[in-house]
Amino acid sequence: MRDYKVKTIRALDRGLEVLEALHEFRNASLHDLHLATGLPKATLTRILATLEARGLVWQRLADGAFMASHTYQPRPPQINDENFLMQVASPVMVRLGQAVNWPSILAVPRLEHMEVIETNSPKSYFSYIPLGPVGFRVNMLRSATGRAYLAFCSEAERQAVLQRLRASNEPGNYLARQPAAVEALLEETRAFGYGLRAKDFGGHFDKTRREWDDKRESIAVPIWAGEEVVAVVNLTWLHSVATEAQIVKKHLPHLRQAARDISAGLMAAERQPA
Repeated sequence: MRDYKVKTIRALDRGLEVLEALHEFRNASLHDLHLATGLPKATLTRILATLEARGLVWQRLADGAFMASHTYQPRPPQINDENFLMQVASPVMVRLGQAVNWPSILAVPRLEHMEVIETNSPKSYFSYIPLGPVGFRVNMLRSATGRAYLAFCSEAERQAVLQRLRASNEPGNYLARQPAAVEALLEETRAFGYGLRAKDFGGHFDKTRREWDDKRESIAVPIWAGEEVVAVVNLTWLHSVATEAQIVKKHLPHLRQAARDISAGLMAAERQPA
């Protein structure tokens, strides 16, 4: 290393230290960064604001965690990188929430269920309807989110998921052992162009709506990357406030546009030169 006869820039060094910590942790709270760097939280807040303004970090909607941006990665981001999916989806979900007021989740498939990886619920007008949290397991065959994925994913993926669900001992997966019912609900989902909750689904993975009722309804649409469904975005509302028909007429176009915008962001990254 060259022996420079000048002082280093402490502020720049601190910023790089924070950025390095975020790359190591993948996601971190302000307190996590305070513990890792020893920097005062007020200093960290200024550094993070500066880095975010330069597009070097971003903040997850669901829990406020800070994450290193993919913008300046040494290689183009990959469409199967979930951190990049979240980074692309988060601002789109903010706009969606502003347009419709009701909250949404972003979910990805996990073998036998869907998993929440982002939600705009904290930014929603109806923020008192908490969704998620990140890591929350969503039933594949009874939720709008799961149905939107299964109906539009590839045939090979669909059959693999259904086989796993049929072998599952979880009570909430009972529907998988009714092939005619499954085929009918998937055909209906494809005809509608969006997923809808099962009538007996109240949000709990295993329990019926009679046993557990979150008093909500949801619709969901797939997010495509080329010919592959990589995620699903939904819209959730209180069923005492609006009917499915009212929500579909008023807000389904917004939800579909959000899915298209996320898809476009993913595919733009895919076209970047290596």
